[in-house]
Amino acid sequence: MGRSPCCEKAHTNKGAWTKEEDQRLAAYINDHGEGCWRSLPKAAGLQRCGKSCRLRWINYLRPDLKRGNFTGEEDELIIKLHQILGNKWSLIAARLPGRTDNEIKNYWNTHIKRKLIARGLDPQTHRPLTAAAVAPSCHRHHDQQAVLSGSSRDSSSGAGHSSNDDDSKSVSHLGSIDLNLSLSPPS
Repeated sequence: MGRSPCCEKAHTNKGAWTKEEDQRLAAYINDHGEGCWRSLPKAAGLQRCGKSCRLRWINYLRPDLKRGNFTGEEDELIIKLHQILGNKWSLIAARLPGRTDNEIKNYWNTHIKRKLIARGLDPQTHRPLTAAAVAPSCHRHHDQQAVLSGSSRDSSSGAGHSSNDDDSKSVSHLGSIDLNLSLSPPS
């Protein structure tokens, strides 16, 4: 069954918002609060769908949004949080007042990834870029499977070395944040 579409396709504006539409949306939300996004466009006299109104408000019109370039401190905080949380942009945005998850994600993909590569760091793992990090994807998959199973590529060639201890040491302490990670098979 599922939900009905967020709006009637007919009679809704699409594309760029006008100043008048922005003013109507902001005035309505300032007077009545955010409330139900599905009914808001009609009540505010807008020919937009609720989703469009919600995104316009959250990403552009909210008075607490921070405008302008990211600071060096924000860059470093985003890098540290990404190292811990991965691509969980809304959790990262919660630590950066005035910045939206979408804005941070776009900034990560256009600026910070390049900055990390220039520093010699892999943007996904935050580890130094090495020949092993640039290995074909089939080798990466094998390495991931080896870590999950508790063995390494060496153990499959008869060396009998388990990578569990090495892996947990290499990721258990990131800066001043103790993650103490370990992997174990399901019980």
